[in-house]
Amino acid sequence: MNTRYEPNWTPSWPNTDIDPAFCDDAINTILPMVLDAKRIQDGVTVCLKRINPKVVTDEVKIAKYLSSAEMLRDSKNHCVHILDHFRDPILPKVEYIVMPPLRPYSDPEFGAVGEVVDFVTQMIEGMQFMHKVLVAHGDLTTPNIMMDAQPILPSGWHFVAYNCAVDGVTPIAPLARIDYPVRYVIIDFDCSVWLSPSQSRLIRKFGGRDGDPPEYKSREPYDPFKIDVFTLGNVFYKDFYQKYEGLDFLATVIDFMKTPNFRQRPDAEMAMTYWLNVRKHIDVGRARWRLQKRKETMGERVLYDTVAFAREGVHRMKRMWAGEQDRRVYWS
Repeated sequence: MNTRYEPNWTPSWPNTDIDPAFCDDAINTILPMVLDAKRIQDGVTVCLKRINPKVVTDEVKIAKYLSSAEMLRDSKNHCVHILDHFRDPILPKVEYIVMPPLRPYSDPEFGAVGEVVDFVTQMIEGMQFMHKVLVAHGDLTTPNIMMDAQPILPSGWHFVAYNCAVDGVTPIAPLARIDYPVRYVIIDFDCSVWLSPSQSRLIRKFGGRDGDPPEYKSREPYDPFKIDVFTLGNVFYKDFYQKYEGLDFLATVIDFMKTPNFRQRPDAEMAMTYWLNVRKHIDVGRARWRLQKRKETMGERVLYDTVAFAREGVHRMKRMWAGEQDRRVYWS
C-alpha cells in the first residue's frame, strides 16, 4: 500500500538526492475512486472501490449477489469476487466494495493464438453464467474485462504503475500466459440489470460505453442480454480480429454475435454452442503460434519471429531436461 495514504504522510524525497520518479509515494493514482490497501487480518493486498453514484444503481446489490457462496461454486462464474462491503461512516450514500487486485486483461499483450482461444472461451462462458442467473451486464466492453495476473506475475505488480514490480521501480517480466493460463474477470455492474423470471426481457435503460448496437439508435425497448452478446462480439472484433493476423476462425463468430437485428441475434447459450463448434475445428498445433499484428513492418516481423522461435526453443528444452511430456490440451 502506498504510504501517502497514511494520515500523517510526508513525501519521502524532499531534502534527499532521490529523484521522485524512484519513490513509490510519488506515483499518482489514475482512478480516484479506486485504491489499494492491506487487509489487516493477513496483510493481503486488496482493491477498494468507492461507489457514489449520481444516479442510484443496483451495482453493489448485483455484485454481492454474483459473489454469494452459491454463485461462487459455479466454475463458469467469471464475475469479480467481492471480498467485503461497507458503508462510509460519514457519508450515508457512499459505499465501498473490496476486491482482489486485477490488471487490464490485455496488459501484457497476448502473445499466442491459444491465448486468444482461451480468452474467447472464458468470456462467452462468463456471459453465459450471468445470463443464466438473469443478470445482463449492460457494458460488457474492454474496460470492464480484467484478469487475475498472479500466474504470469507471481511476485505481484504495482497497483498503479502496471509495468513495475510492487516497489514501483523495478520493471516486471511477465511469464507467457500460454504456459501459465490466467483467469479473466468481469467487473463494474453499474449498468447491469437483474431481472426476475417473470419480468419482460425488453427494457429502456441506456448506458453502456459501446454505442454500436443498432437497437440503441432506435431508442425503442431492447433485450439487454442481446446487448451483451453484441458488445462482447465487438470486443473480439476490435481487440483481436482487427489487430492480429491469423484469427480467421473468429470472423463467423463475430458476425453471428453482432447480428444487427437483436431479435435474430443469438443468446449466450447459442453463442457458446456456435463457438465450441468453431473451436473444435481449430488445429491444436496453432496454439503456440505467435500473434502477428496486422501493422507489423517486415523488420518487426523478422525480429518478433526470431524472439518467439528462441523462446519456444527454450521452452521445449526445459521440458526435455525435466523429462516431461507436453500433455496440455488447449481445446478439444
